Amino acid sequence: MTRKERFAGIVDWFEKNVPIAETELHYGNPYQLLVAVILSAQCTDRRVNIVTPPLFERFPTPQDLASASFDEVYPYVKSVSYPNSKTEHLIAMAQKLLADFNGEVPSDIDALMTLPGVGRKTANVIASVVYDKPVIAVDTHVFRVSHRLGLSNGKTPLEVERDLERHIPEHLRARSHHWLILHGRYTCTARAPKCAACGLTDWCKQYAEEAAGTR
Repeated sequence: MTRKERFAGIVDWFEKNVPIAETELHYGNPYQLLVAVILSAQCTDRRVNIVTPPLFERFPTPQDLASASFDEVYPYVKSVSYPNSKTEHLIAMAQKLLADFNGEVPSDIDALMTLPGVGRKTANVIASVVYDKPVIAVDTHVFRVSHRLGLSNGKTPLEVERDLERHIPEHLRARSHHWLILHGRYTCTARAPKCAACGLTDWCKQYAEEAAGTR
């Protein structure tokens, strides 16, 4: 099976079986999504969704967050991973958002990556979810699933991102990120992938190798 055929089969399956795929983070505007994605680094969306309602109530705008002290923000995020650095990132992000972007979350990837706490993955999430940009954010789930399925052999998230964007049509890229991340979160899990419940085994490279005894 060629990579082109594998991509075609997998994308077609997702289109037919998972027509709606969206972020599981709860947010009401671009600022809130940006905060939530920063908090979600190496942390579950479920935990972030518990943390953000009181955080957003206390700091509803970038202006509110930018003027806050570390000690004011920390109690709201102390239950997420790396709370000290994330507290610092959130405040600095809000300050730079005001100073450089008039409090508006930018749509440009490079501009987003100038914000503290925002790497390429976070920037791509914001660009695709908020602004419908044809980019694919590669987190640990997307990286793992892409390798197992045989969609990419990339050694870095950026290499995987480029492989995915090379083969997935622009109008499906934003949804494809959610297809792959949700598949990795609930089916193609890290320690015990649920292959018996997976609809992608016909195209999965790792599944074929294990069935043939070559892995």
